Amino acid sequence: MASKNDQTHTISILVENHFGVLARVSGLFSARGYNIDSLCVGETENPEISRMTVTVRGDENVLNQIIKQLNKLVDVIEVQDLTKSAFVERELVMIKVKADRKTRAEVVEIANIFRARVVDVGTEAMIVMITGAKGKIEAFVDMMKPFGIIELVRTGTIAIERCGSNGYNISSDNENDE
Repeated sequence: MASKNDQTHTISILVENHFGVLARVSGLFSARGYNIDSLCVGETENPEISRMTVTVRGDENVLNQIIKQLNKLVDVIEVQDLTKSAFVERELVMIKVKADRKTRAEVVEIANIFRARVVDVGTEAMIVMITGAKGKIEAFVDMMKPFGIIELVRTGTIAIERCGSNGYNISSDNENDE
């Protein structure tokens, strides 16, 4: 249940790449009444370690308890609330949109403005792929709605702490690095 104190948090969790870790980690969130908005898991540069990026909305005090409990799990190596630091976040979305001969050029033009790519074309539809921060993705989806979205698939958010120490999060302000 959302309240006025709820904030979106992006949590990075390094875990040992073992069977059952995902279930244990996600179970901690659900046991505390947190709905996970986004969950991405993938191998790191070390195949024995995976990174989980979890996006949730909720009360900071409850989230701090979850982080403490995550740190107690045997398979968890490190937990970091990226929300408290400067980080870069991205999401990949593919949209199958209605696009016949009359509307195809307009869909391509909008895709180009958003730096999206057409990855498949049929006689009555096309698939467009876009990456970016949440605001950019949502704006693009809104622009595709009038054409008729047939299907949409999202990866969920991935995030990484920024290299610099200037504390500036460009992921929501400037998409020129894509």
